[in-house]
Amino acid sequence: MDSGDWDDLCLEARHLGGDLDVRLSSYAKLGAGYANARALVSRFHWKSMEMEIENLLELLLDVNEAMSRCTPAATPATTVAQKLTRHHDILHEFTQEFKRTKGNILSMREHAELLTSVRNDINEHKASSGAHLVPSLLRERVAIHERLMRSRHWM
Repeated sequence: MDSGDWDDLCLEARHLGGDLDVRLSSYAKLGAGYANARALVSRFHWKSMEMEIENLLELLLDVNEAMSRCTPAATPATTVAQKLTRHHDILHEFTQEFKRTKGNILSMREHAELLTSVRNDINEHKASSGAHLVPSLLRERVAIHERLMRSRHWM
């Protein structure tokens, strides 16, 4: 292949890397917003962002594989190998960052859902305890009052 194809693939890899950087940054901010309870985001939006990032990662993988098959004749082999290694490293870094961020967001979501569940349970318990507590407290008050009246009567 000629060096024009190689250069085009390198340019495409850089563009995909830039897009991935922006999307991963947005994804991480979305997760931070969820953790701070400032933004309520639908599961559809989460999945949509995840799918976009996964698609970009797959495209970058495809470009890297095409670069591996395409070696320009005019460029020394060591330079090509170094560039290929660097592009593979970049892909690996983006993939790891995505997995780490996705794991962190999942953990934050599970934590928030657990806290919400506990709060709901506490509120339900307060509501049900309060409803059952009032009649029993009234009965106890009446019983104490009757005892006091009897003890005064005996005195």
